[in-house]
Amino acid sequence: MELDQRKLQILRAIVDEYILSASPVGSKSLSQNSKWSSATIRNEMADLETLGYLAQPHTSAGRIPSEKAYRLYVDQMMQRAHLSDEESKLLYGYFREHVHGVDAVLRSTAKALSEITHYTAVVMMPDIGVNRLRHLQLIPLTVGKALAVVVTDAGVSQNTVIDVPEDIGPEELDRISKAITARFSDCRMSTVSSKLVRELGGELSQRADFVESLLSTICENRSGDRMVELSGATNMLEYPEYSDVNKAKTFLATVEQKDDMYRMLKKASSMEFTVTIGSENEQKGFQDCSVVTASYRVNGTPVGSFGVIGPTRMDYARVLSILKNVQTNLGTVLQSFLKEE
Repeated sequence: MELDQRKLQILRAIVDEYILSASPVGSKSLSQNSKWSSATIRNEMADLETLGYLAQPHTSAGRIPSEKAYRLYVDQMMQRAHLSDEESKLLYGYFREHVHGVDAVLRSTAKALSEITHYTAVVMMPDIGVNRLRHLQLIPLTVGKALAVVVTDAGVSQNTVIDVPEDIGPEELDRISKAITARFSDCRMSTVSSKLVRELGGELSQRADFVESLLSTICENRSGDRMVELSGATNMLEYPEYSDVNKAKTFLATVEQKDDMYRMLKKASSMEFTVTIGSENEQKGFQDCSVVTASYRVNGTPVGSFGVIGPTRMDYARVLSILKNVQTNLGTVLQSFLKEE
């Protein structure tokens, strides 16, 4: 049995209606706005159920789309929605009014996404490993400890407490800071290797083990709590799919696992857009959800991603249009911010 044009049209109509209503779709309601009779639609719905595209929650109820149906809908049937002028202006204005640094811009991105989509928004802070070093300063704290302050070309700053050999004093820390900045300025943090360090002469060569440990600590110090901004977690509780208390608790517990969120967004940052539906998601707490992400760039390099998490019946067309709009705005704002810096 194949999916002919009529089956595709009926399936698309069912998905569209279920996204709006969250109620099983019956043949009678579909026939009112189509050229086919209720009996014809019932027969096609039965075939679509056999093919795995529809499910019937109760014997006397209508049908609901399966994950297989949503995947087909996203890949082949959906048409990208157009945001209204009002929505576009709202997003643009939101970005223009919240430029107070890269971190603040990305926090604002999460808030804007959750407010306009009414889903849960997640934003990955820029990955320092793909950024180019602008400046590094080592600030003594106590004996054996110092604060490494790193600033990159993406405007990203990172403060990391590091271990320092007791025979390295404040003056030497300052000299090492200046030497690293001079040698590695404009190098990507991920390419600064022990080989490069050991090729250096002078003071850095004498402190090669310390410098190697320092750079490794800076690049690896990317915990989820610091790298992921979350907004609108409770938005999901407004949807009937999450009226079940245990299901709601599972979802909320999952989004609070920032390290898992970071890994998810890190993986997505290499792709312009991703859509994962239900069981396609690796996190068990999201296997009743859909996650839609987009990457963003700084100086032409993908450095992070952002997205929304919603029920599997989310309005995919509208969400993708919003993410495309935010992707453009975010890139423009970050570039403008860096030029000002």
